[in-house]
Amino acid sequence: MSMHHAFELLIAAHIITGAPGLAGFWVPIAARKGSRLHRLSGQVFVGLMLATASFAAMMATLTLLEPLATHPKLAGHEIFGHPEIIRGIFGWMMLFLAILTINLAWYGRACILNRTDHARHRSPLNISLQVVLTAAALNCAVQGILIGQWMMVGMSIIGFATVGTNLWFMLRSRPQPLEWLTEHIKALVGTGISVYTAFLAFGAVRCVPELALSPLLWSIPLIVGVSLILYHQRAATAPLRRARTKAAA
Repeated sequence: MSMHHAFELLIAAHIITGAPGLAGFWVPIAARKGSRLHRLSGQVFVGLMLATASFAAMMATLTLLEPLATHPKLAGHEIFGHPEIIRGIFGWMMLFLAILTINLAWYGRACILNRTDHARHRSPLNISLQVVLTAAALNCAVQGILIGQWMMVGMSIIGFATVGTNLWFMLRSRPQPLEWLTEHIKALVGTGISVYTAFLAFGAVRCVPELALSPLLWSIPLIVGVSLILYHQRAATAPLRRARTKAAA
């Protein structure tokens, strides 16, 4: 089997798991929180995202090994025809986004499972995921500097911020009431941001390669996602705020 054939098979698997995941992202967002539909659709979404990101990591690895063999349509392109650019954008940055997605999906799931036992957040696996994402973010930034792609440096900041906020919660001895819920919202909406970003940017390269470097295209999922996080975090903590206001009155 050729490298290109293997890459195309991974793309097919990536689409098969990613397409329903992208659509299914909106079901737990819209469903009544805590309902059976919300729980089941959320579990399916996490499973699909873990699979999709795993296939993306494999695709990125093959790209790093054989950039032109995995992306033959880009050969001769003014921007993406250079192996180092393909390795940077579709290798290192895709690998970073895949690891970011795995980290967020797993962490979002853990926030629910560990809500009554906070110490379980500090398991070796959960800590290791933060270390791996830090390394991936740092590498993405360095590779971006080396090839002059500053968007890669900007994207790496999301990884550092994710690790920082994750550890801030995980390492606390006594988190605030419902903090696990706001972290759950942050992580799983963040998973959607990561996957939609990759879908828009890397998917665009097959039609209009120049769009893969468009800041506007990369910013759309981020703006929508952050707005959803803030809205749902505020809605989730509203009962607690009302109770505190009554107690203080």
